[in-house]
Amino acid sequence: MARETVTHRDGHVYEFGPEMDPVYEAADGESLTIETVDSLNGAIQEADDLLGAIPEEVNAATGPIAVAGASPGDVLAVEIEAVRVAEDRGRVLTAPGFGLLRDDPDIDHPATRITEVDADAEAVDFEGIDVPIEPVIGTIGVATDGETVSTLTPDDHGGNLDTTDVTGGTTVYFPVFQEGAMLALGDAKAAMADGEMCGTGAEIAVEVDATLSVIEDPAVSPARPLLDTGDAVKTVASAETMEAAVELANADMLDLLSHHHGFSRTEAYLFSSLVGGLEVSQVVDPQVTARNAVPSEYLSLPF
Repeated sequence: MARETVTHRDGHVYEFGPEMDPVYEAADGESLTIETVDSLNGAIQEADDLLGAIPEEVNAATGPIAVAGASPGDVLAVEIEAVRVAEDRGRVLTAPGFGLLRDDPDIDHPATRITEVDADAEAVDFEGIDVPIEPVIGTIGVATDGETVSTLTPDDHGGNLDTTDVTGGTTVYFPVFQEGAMLALGDAKAAMADGEMCGTGAEIAVEVDATLSVIEDPAVSPARPLLDTGDAVKTVASAETMEAAVELANADMLDLLSHHHGFSRTEAYLFSSLVGGLEVSQVVDPQVTARNAVPSEYLSLPF
């Protein structure tokens, strides 16, 4: 059966909110191809194209896509089968007041480097240095439970998570807050490091193959996104500080460990300190994002 394709031309959003109008309704278990535009809406094509200030409308997320049967309290599973770069260049930028070293006087703000992308060689060229193409979906999320949140900001609904594990081979699980879940995604990168230190990866348009499924009455109801990479289960949390983000990610992991092993919360806390691993997703968005990883040999998700 041929996949339907949903593109940014069908519809895209710059905010996740409680009331979102779908551009497509997927059946439970349907497989789609979702096409995105680069996070700068094609405005940056040459090294001379500088981003003097972050424009109001960036990080377009294709969608929303409603999933039939998804209701508050359910979990939406997004199985990402493949992420393919869809153009021959990426863009790495600095912008005034943005990025981890925003106040460093020795760094030019703004600055742009175009990274030529060779899909055959599976490499991104940065100043003559080849970097492997490892496409990442930067922004992915669902309708919120109340507040309207820019696609630039990560929170419990997902959003601008900028997490390197959100790529082919990973299933992302979201708590469903509104009917239909209302999935939207974009802001992809051909390559990006954990942290996304300068505020961008190699920003690029992509094609995403994904299967969307509804999990009713989950044994454990996640408060925030979860990742299953095949090798590990990872809780993902965003907050104003890294300390708060890692506390949330650790606390979420205790719920899973308690359920899986029958641990008390204290036992789960102790065990997490033996097998967990805190990871930085990004440090440059309005909220920072961290994850806690437990190898799959110690944990499987309860759905």
